[in-house]
Amino acid sequence: MGARTFVNGRLSFSLGRNLARGVDVPLVLTVVALLVFGLIMLYSASFDFSFNEYGSSSYMFARQVKWMGLGIVVAFILSLFDYHHWRRLVVFAMLGTIGLLIAVLFINEIRLGASRTLFEGSYQPSEIAKLIAVIYLSVWLYAKRQFLHDVGFGLIPLGVILGIIGGLIYLQPDLSAAGTVLILGGLLFFLAGADIKQIVFLLILAVVMAWVIVQFSATGQDRVNSFIAGLQDPTHASYHVQRSFEAIIKGSIFGVGLGQADTKLTGLPFAPTDSIFAVVVEELGLFGAVLLMALYATLIWRGLVIARRAPDMLGTLLASGVTFWIGIEALINMAVMVGLMPFAGNALPFISAGGSNLVSTLCAIGIMLNISRQSGESVKMEENEWRSFGAVIDLRRRNGRRSVSRTRRSQRAQG
Repeated sequence: MGARTFVNGRLSFSLGRNLARGVDVPLVLTVVALLVFGLIMLYSASFDFSFNEYGSSSYMFARQVKWMGLGIVVAFILSLFDYHHWRRLVVFAMLGTIGLLIAVLFINEIRLGASRTLFEGSYQPSEIAKLIAVIYLSVWLYAKRQFLHDVGFGLIPLGVILGIIGGLIYLQPDLSAAGTVLILGGLLFFLAGADIKQIVFLLILAVVMAWVIVQFSATGQDRVNSFIAGLQDPTHASYHVQRSFEAIIKGSIFGVGLGQADTKLTGLPFAPTDSIFAVVVEELGLFGAVLLMALYATLIWRGLVIARRAPDMLGTLLASGVTFWIGIEALINMAVMVGLMPFAGNALPFISAGGSNLVSTLCAIGIMLNISRQSGESVKMEENEWRSFGAVIDLRRRNGRRSVSRTRRSQRAQG
């Protein structure tokens, strides 16, 4: 009996060691800190709203905990799921996502002037679409890495892919999600080693598209006009931004105390979701804001380390894509709250109430952890992949030959 117990204990230890092998501990600890921080701030920001809307001050908190549990389980599964398998599954995932985005338009469940959900304000496919778009574009760019400098195989197909996804999201309308997808597509195209001329063309096209959207979208015009007015005179900013400024000013250096903010009780729009950063600053002050930004900075740092250590170009693109996605979402949300960007409606990752965003973000963390685990294994890189990736801005001679690219191998010992 003792021998059997010893063997079982040794097997359990070996299994645990295999599961933990290669896991980026700083990333895991950072995510745990963000989740705990998010739950605390969500309860503080939502108890009044939850009581008035649902009859229970803990309704939104409890709902967030359930979504978090689901997200953690899925993230754990994805951390064990070889990211190379996405090459076979991503087309079906993209078709399913497009189907959900179309279903949103047909169901047409209007909430706050937009149709973004599938069932009673829940399940926003646009959040899942951001993650699937990163995965799909990473796999597509990896598969077409030898042809990215050919406009017919690179830029034009990329534009079609982004146009379909971004267009369906824009029709909801969800301008921020559509813009996020387009930005991520451009960043991944850049990281994959696209020609500098194509990058410049893509930037010009993005500016033109943004101008067209603003000209023909009443929502876009209103947001841009409010933003410009706020830059010229903060007292002329939108009501949302003015209330956010009020919360931030009250917070000062160390805040008014956890749970003591009153702006969330007197009309701060969307306190548990879009405006939760303003609640953070009011209750925890500049100190709390800097702490939160430091956590995001740490997450981005570890994500980029994982991307650099990835065993192949696909892993690098995936890790970079999801890292930039989380960073962009956080940056936009916080910038909007201080009047540095037009109102976008992005969630603050891990902090804002919303199951779709939380689960999608945790899924992205799971994929990063799988890449991290495989980085510790002996995986041979293909030199041709890293020739194109090593020189991100590929300066070419007129005859089309490379002028600065050289084979680059990852250095796993550095971090």
